[in-house]
Amino acid sequence: MTFQLGQKLDISLFLERAEHTPVVDVRSPSEFSAGHIPGAFNIPLFDDEERKAVGIRYRKSGRFGAINEGLKLAGPSFHLKLEKARKLSADNKLLVHCWRGGMRSEAMAWLFSLAGIETGILEGGYKAYRQYILNSFSENRRMIILGGFTGSGKTEILRNLRNAGEQVIDLEGLANHKGSAFGSLGQPAQPTSEHFANLLYEQWRRNDIEKPLWVEDESKNIGTVFMPDEFFLNMQKNPVIVLLIDFRIRLHRLVREYAGYSVADLILAIRKISRRLGGENAMDAISSVECGDFTKAAEIILRYYDKAYLYGLKKKQAEKIVYVESDSDDAAINAERVLEASGQLCRN
Repeated sequence: MTFQLGQKLDISLFLERAEHTPVVDVRSPSEFSAGHIPGAFNIPLFDDEERKAVGIRYRKSGRFGAINEGLKLAGPSFHLKLEKARKLSADNKLLVHCWRGGMRSEAMAWLFSLAGIETGILEGGYKAYRQYILNSFSENRRMIILGGFTGSGKTEILRNLRNAGEQVIDLEGLANHKGSAFGSLGQPAQPTSEHFANLLYEQWRRNDIEKPLWVEDESKNIGTVFMPDEFFLNMQKNPVIVLLIDFRIRLHRLVREYAGYSVADLILAIRKISRRLGGENAMDAISSVECGDFTKAAEIILRYYDKAYLYGLKKKQAEKIVYVESDSDDAAINAERVLEASGQLCRN
């Protein structure tokens, strides 16, 4: 399979060829950091300051002035960009895109051609990619939403379901956040909402549309990350399996999970929800953490989250909710129980 130098490719063909050909994003580093096609490499034509200077020259002197400014700024580093491209290319081929598939990607395709690299350019650029993936989330997909009160071990249950052959997308894993005020503890930095959508699409497109897809019941935002509107609306159309586990079992799980973090980090997390906890409860929780009584602190906080989850549950359509009771904290056992309940959904 070959393509001509500088050939414009629509988004479907571009992504198909990206399975085997490296993708080079030639936008500036800040554009790339905000969001990019997963797996793409950044070889920017301009750094952030250079891009700004070219934009200023364009407004003052028009297209020709901007081209001259761009050549003056980027020209001295062309040899470095070309060497990176040569090392990245597979079978002497690359795929390239900029923001709209215009001058930046075309200029870099020309540069890469000097090393004999065949280059395909994404028609419409990264903007076309974003439109494409957001539209894909509007496709009706059969999902099963795994719900349950805080401390039910839903992430671990989903992991067991995946090991059993079920299709699973770990939304919290993609967002690097566990969903509560304490969700950032021990996690790497969160992606932008833009890049979260890109990561989500990579898993979304690789799942079989004929089989159900399991995801955890989440609010619109996971920490600072907001789910794409289309995907979130799709979730709301699908049934929810709510796992009901005894309060004390969940309390012990939370203590095991969070008591190892520093007192300062735990107090900071409590302060984030102090107004919702209520002043007295927040003070009691903070005092308990300071005294090392993590069970008491967790009990205060868990009762708040249980009320919040019940409130959210009332907004869902009752006929789409299936409740599964469990007296176990074993994720493997609970995975079997929710999987059995999902079989009932499929028969209905």
